Formats: sequence, C-alpha cells, structure tokens
Amino acid sequence: MSDLVKSKKRVADHGEVFTPHWMVGEMLDLVKNESERIDARFLEPACGSGNFLVEILHRKLKTVESKYSKSPFEKTNYALLSLMCTYGIELLEDNAEECRENLLAVFTTYLGVGLNEEVAIAAKNILRANIVRGDALSMLNPEGEGIVFPEWAYLSKGKFSRRDFKFGDLTQLASLEGTLFEDFELNQMSKSMKEYKQLTVQDIASFNE
Repeated sequence: MSDLVKSKKRVADHGEVFTPHWMVGEMLDLVKNESERIDARFLEPACGSGNFLVEILHRKLKTVESKYSKSPFEKTNYALLSLMCTYGIELLEDNAEECRENLLAVFTTYLGVGLNEEVAIAAKNILRANIVRGDALSMLNPEGEGIVFPEWAYLSKGKFSRRDFKFGDLTQLASLEGTLFEDFELNQMSKSMKEYKQLTVQDIASFNE
C-alpha cells in the first residue's frame, strides 16, 4: 500500500489520500512568509496525520531558532507559541491522534525535552485542544456539538492568554474580517465562550481537558 493511502476501504469510505511531502512544501512556499511567521495561525480542516501542520511547525521553529536561540527561556516560550498557532480538524480518531503525536515529536525534538517534562506535558494539552476530531463542513464534533478552538497568545515574560471560541462563529467572522481570530473586540458576535486568567507553562501543563 502506498504511503499516501492507508487502505482502499478508507479511500472509498472517507476519500482519505495523504498529500506527499514534496507537494506540501511547494504549496506552503506559495505563502512562504506566513508559513515561517511564529504567530501566524494555520488551520487544516482535514489534517489527516499532519503532513501540512508538521511542515508548518518545522518552518516556524526555524524562525524561533534564528530569533531566540540565545535565550533558552524565550526559545521555549516561542516554540510553544508556534504550536499554539497550529490547528487541525480530523474526522478519523486514529489520524487525529497520529497528528498530535507527530507534532509533539517535532516540538520535543527541537527543544530536546522528554515527554514527561513540564513543557512537553503543556504541549500535549495544547495539541489536545488544537487538533480536534470533527467534521469541518458541519463544524460539529463526533458528539454533535459545535467544534471549539482556543485562541492563544504569548503576552511576554512566560505568560500566555487563552480564549475559547466556537468554530462556527470564527468562520462567520472570517467571512467579514478576513482571517480567524481577527480583531474580535470590534464585533459583538465575537464574544468568547470562555476566557482564562494569564497562564504559565505550569498552568497549561495542569489542564485536564
């Protein structure tokens, strides 16, 4: 079986075919500057095992390395921000989990940390919130509820913010404003479902979602 197909049945049932690495690279080169910007938010609506998102994270981390390699503290925080700005929706459970694992492997390898270290646990929790199971067309999760995504931001000095929004509201706003998570304060439709206090890496690692 090709690397691009897991099984003929999955192709027939779900139209599942994975994008080859060379094509991922060429497509992202069309938005090269954005794909390398640490805080540029990317959403892959049918992310599979993460071919696009893994390459995007690699590119973002190269930018982190070029800007923050001399400060281990900021290198870690901006690496987390790179992960925070990476989103995916996937219908199939095994693909969603594989995507999370692939992104986590890129992140932990870059920082040289073990899976049981606090920053790796924080990364797992970020990925659990950012890579979700669901149908991007109906904007519903397997339980029939609206997909929810967090908007993360790095505030400085190791502090992060988080606000949660319904995906359906974000897409409606994007049609008006241009991109997801853009200037929500200017629109009454943009009220978040939940807003968190300022968060540290330790706080994020302690999430139990």
